[in-house]
Amino acid sequence: FTFNEVGCLRASTNKVMCCHFSSSGKLLASAGHEKKAVLWNMDTLKLRSTLEEHTSLITDVRFSPNSMLLATSSFDETVRVWHADNPSYSLRTFTCHQTSVMSLDFHPANKDLLCSCDSDSEIRYWSVSQGICTKVFKGGMTQMRFQPRHGRLLAAAAENLVSIFDVDAETCRHSLQRHTKPVHSICWDQTGDYLASVSKDSVRVW
Repeated sequence: FTFNEVGCLRASTNKVMCCHFSSSGKLLASAGHEKKAVLWNMDTLKLRSTLEEHTSLITDVRFSPNSMLLATSSFDETVRVWHADNPSYSLRTFTCHQTSVMSLDFHPANKDLLCSCDSDSEIRYWSVSQGICTKVFKGGMTQMRFQPRHGRLLAAAAENLVSIFDVDAETCRHSLQRHTKPVHSICWDQTGDYLASVSKDSVRVW
């Protein structure tokens, strides 16, 4: 098993902060300091669409599980939801955050649930269909990811702590505190049994 580079995708000279493949593998979304998200066609490795409404750098980009929607978060304190096939304008703009929105994720089973966190450690649940915030609580600042498959748990990083929340009860079930430096990235394995967290001091698997 080896890796070989198949292409280099470049839409600007600015810093790219995040990327995410659609579940079908047909699209790749990337975004960053350019204040716009870019959709790439993975069959041709060509630029397909450019999403331009944010007024500051984009911190995270995520496809919905069925790949129909795309969500972006930004330093402009907003979360925007786009239709992946026709992203000429955003379908929803969520504006309740009071500071930079740092991360977001779609729930793997509940198609209507989108979650985001900001630099003030505030976590918000959004109803995509209704366009409203449904819940607010504290605990995530840097990155957040739902547990794959059923989405019973939500992992959220803030400073050197990773918190594991019960999605329905909004209660913290576990606090993972072995890092000595701020955690800047987290990810689940496909089964949802393992979680990895990354900081300057180490990569830890839980």
